[in-house]
Amino acid sequence: MTVMTAAAIQDFLDDVFPQRDGTIEGVDHMRATMSLAIEDEHLRPGASVSGPTMMGLADVCLYVAILAQIGPEPMAVTANLNCHFLRRARGDRDLIANARVVKLGRRLAVGEVQLFSAGDDAPVALVTATYALPDQE
Repeated sequence: MTVMTAAAIQDFLDDVFPQRDGTIEGVDHMRATMSLAIEDEHLRPGASVSGPTMMGLADVCLYVAILAQIGPEPMAVTANLNCHFLRRARGDRDLIANARVVKLGRRLAVGEVQLFSAGDDAPVALVTATYALPDQE
């Protein structure tokens, strides 16, 4: 059960975080999926998707998964992010992020995100991250 829909999260992010990249494809209990249409600005030499692009999409996708559970909270912030690049992310395909919240506590949320080049079964990166959640008063 989620407390925010994908459309509600998209509207919220348009207000508080308009500079983010990616499109919310869906949210579910403790999960979110996003996509990013790859443009020249996302590429590094060799027509591969850049690391910062992949980490950015993963970070936002986990934020979306958390928002779906806790509601609109602009001050939930990344406290830690680790990225394992597994293989080349193709620059001629969209980037897909599948986030899963592993633990949702009162002050911290921990999750993982798998990133894929659209149409490929093998992930291109695995990201783990922790979000600091503000005190609920």
